Amino acid sequence: MATNVEKDTVSGQYTTGHEWDGIKELNTPLPKWWVWVFLSTIVWAIGYWIVYPSWPTMHGYWAGTFGWHARSQLVQDLEKANAAKQVYLSKIKNASLEDIVKDPDLLNFALAGGASVFKDTCAACHGVGGVGGYGFPALASDHWLWGGTLDEIKTTITYGVRNANPNSHQSVMPAFGGGDALNDAQLSDLAEYVLSLSHSSQDAAAATRGKAIFTNNNCYACHGAAGEGNTAVGAPALASGLWLYKGKDQKAEIISQVKHPKMGAMPAWSERFNDTTIKELAVYVHSLGGGK
Repeated sequence: MATNVEKDTVSGQYTTGHEWDGIKELNTPLPKWWVWVFLSTIVWAIGYWIVYPSWPTMHGYWAGTFGWHARSQLVQDLEKANAAKQVYLSKIKNASLEDIVKDPDLLNFALAGGASVFKDTCAACHGVGGVGGYGFPALASDHWLWGGTLDEIKTTITYGVRNANPNSHQSVMPAFGGGDALNDAQLSDLAEYVLSLSHSSQDAAAATRGKAIFTNNNCYACHGAAGEGNTAVGAPALASGLWLYKGKDQKAEIISQVKHPKMGAMPAWSERFNDTTIKELAVYVHSLGGGK
């Protein structure tokens, strides 16, 4: 115990008797209020350990005298949220797509639900916001392979494209390259004509020859006389300048598609989602900016 305790003349506090290099340590006790607050936190912690789940045991953990845990609270919160959602889901289930978009509350709810499902299941192919990708249609555009009205979008989501579902959209583009079909020169001219439909051709003479090939091979039957497309058979609008298979050399991509057509598929989402969820998806896709 230090014996050389003295009273500091400046602060009026007694020293502890410890001194280092001429510096003396003052014996300044903590404020009583701070001590009591500190002691109360200890008491509170002990009480918390007893009342709520806390320390591990040999066969699990101490569950607390209240029997409360975060999971039970989460379950209750989810049940409340689901109960609130059921009111809107029930209305969407019984409403037509046109009625949903006319009701601001239902529309906002459907858009939020559709956006969530789209990000989880559709964005992988169609891109975030429906921007599309190589081989996948851009849903934010106003050119649709199978129609862009609310009902047409819902039908496409429900049954899909070129899958095993008997109600799915089905169409096939024949191959025009090789054998008795078009030769390389004809394919080149045809590609120039297709490019000219979107004002992208660099060879007017070739495009003129290609137009005759386009007509003689009945390409217009599906794609339209002016390349406007045909939603009845899922034929792309060649005049739009929006390409499912867009590459650095678009003419080569067109020739490749004519010789060896690539035809994508889409699952029937009715085999995974209920009709209410599909309605929400249809409303959301329609809202991306390209819906008719």
